[in-house]
Amino acid sequence: MLDDNTDRVLGALARTPGYEGLEAGSVTITRQGGLTNLVYRVDAPGKAPLVVRIPGAGTEEYIDREAELTNARAAARAGVSPEIRFAAPEEGILVMDCIDGITTMTPENFSLIEGTPARAGKALRQLHVSGEEFAGRFELFAMIDDYLVVLGKKGNVDLPEGYHDVVASARPVKEALDAAPVTLAPCHCDPLCENFLDDGDRMWIVDYEYGGMNDPLWDLGDLSVEGHFTEAMDDEMLQAYFGRAPRPDEMGRVVIYKAMCDLLWTLWGLIQHADGNEAEDFWEYSTTRFARCKALMNTPGFADHVAAVRASA
Repeated sequence: MLDDNTDRVLGALARTPGYEGLEAGSVTITRQGGLTNLVYRVDAPGKAPLVVRIPGAGTEEYIDREAELTNARAAARAGVSPEIRFAAPEEGILVMDCIDGITTMTPENFSLIEGTPARAGKALRQLHVSGEEFAGRFELFAMIDDYLVVLGKKGNVDLPEGYHDVVASARPVKEALDAAPVTLAPCHCDPLCENFLDDGDRMWIVDYEYGGMNDPLWDLGDLSVEGHFTEAMDDEMLQAYFGRAPRPDEMGRVVIYKAMCDLLWTLWGLIQHADGNEAEDFWEYSTTRFARCKALMNTPGFADHVAAVRASA
């Protein structure tokens, strides 16, 4: 037995067309990465490999699995994500094609593998201009409120000192974004490096738990933060995305979202901490992200980026 989820993996395969009847002794099940979910690669003789996703404990409190499935299928139609072979959204189970010959991205891989920021930018562009309609709307400030409610139900979870003050100081950011709305696009909204799979020619994007219609520049700002991109890497990604250098208001949105993603994911990390998720030290994760958000918002040029966005209205 691989672990106590082997039966669940085999149960998911039993409901996947073409994979019925497989037994533990006839397949190789390999645990993959994942911060909140349990992800397994399954190899069976004479069959294409698959990936089976088992949901993490407590994720049903803040993940809409029906919307995730809608968005994952739309991303597959857009050509940036593998095909879904079976899904049981009421159980949080997904079975999808496994893409061979890929490198799972990390901050280190983005810095070392030539062309990966550009390939990520092109893949995000392909998703954003696909014309697909994702279920749900990614509402940054509403999500902050929702996460605070989830945390409040968990009892004794402390926020990093000054969190509410920073949320209040972000009001001009919200006002600038509201004053200069953009056309929403299907967005990944949680572009962790590990959700990008590089085959050396193109980038695939997986895991649409947080996907929704959103300002597409959120994905670019958030990926820059997750990948620890340098200015040169940002330039490479943005040039590939736009086919030109970004305008001041576009760059302003990217920088704003660098700060705001840290503000949001601070709370997400605290939820993982409260749920006892041992994938990493989520208290340190949260406090680190919060400190980075404050530092960026306090840089002299941050207000200029907010002003550039407002001026584009």
